[in-house]
Amino acid sequence: MMKVKFWGVRGSIPCPGPQTAKYGGNGACIELRIGKKGRIVIIDAGSGIRELGAHLLKNDLPNGPISADLFLSHTHWDHIMGFPYFTPIYIPGTQMKVYGPVTFEEDPLEEVVGGQMTYRYFPVNFGELSSNIEYIRLQENPSIDLGDGLKLATKFLNHPITTLGYRFEFDGKVFCTCYDTEPFRNLFITDPEHVDYDEAMAIEGQEVAEEQNLVLESFFEGADLLVYDAQYTEEEFIANRIGWGHTPIEHAIEAAGRAGVKRLALFHHDPDRTDEQIDEMAKRYCRPGGDRGMEVFFARERSEIEL
Repeated sequence: MMKVKFWGVRGSIPCPGPQTAKYGGNGACIELRIGKKGRIVIIDAGSGIRELGAHLLKNDLPNGPISADLFLSHTHWDHIMGFPYFTPIYIPGTQMKVYGPVTFEEDPLEEVVGGQMTYRYFPVNFGELSSNIEYIRLQENPSIDLGDGLKLATKFLNHPITTLGYRFEFDGKVFCTCYDTEPFRNLFITDPEHVDYDEAMAIEGQEVAEEQNLVLESFFEGADLLVYDAQYTEEEFIANRIGWGHTPIEHAIEAAGRAGVKRLALFHHDPDRTDEQIDEMAKRYCRPGGDRGMEVFFARERSEIEL
């Protein structure tokens, strides 16, 4: 059994306030509880991880020291900014493993994540933490044994820096994350009238883009729950957001449907999107009865799903 809880669902920057109270204004953070023992797995350390930390102190710490695995999709600030406010890292006895990719090979993950905890930016220095934290750099890997029957596969996504999607499998259930990412596209000139048009390169570029999109679909194929980047509508994406590293809602739904996903959580909501706007979008995109038998919904803070 896996239990999924959303602690932060926004992208780019936290945006709490009356217009985002329903779906939530905190940055990306998802909690998994694995098996009967409730092993704690966290995906991303956006601002939502602060409230998760308070929850762990109240509900888990009375039963003994906190042990958790934190998986970072990537190291853009909106996905790590909550780490200094995650209270368990200040408590002696806390055991944490922090996993994630790093774009620049000369910088270890520890310095990228902990670098925000220097006196220049924060009142507590990274070296003063009382917990035991181990940092593990990840690459793309189809099979990682995390112990206790929990399996993980990782997949490179299409974002301006190195970003990983995660596929967790436990007791016959599959939970996947696929954000921040943008559909792969043909990077070569496709206009035959353009002076630099090369037909062979244009055809090859299109084939490669289509192939990579299919590879990603196979990564989350059959997932019981997929959390997919859906920051923009197709209209917004085409207008002026191509290359920003995020996915149109329409593409997310179509790709997940083709891959036989059972439940699709649309995630990484634009910070300018109000609750009222998301409600209207839900009427458009979350059809009763599902899409190809797939349940589609916009992720909400503090909502829980049991797989």
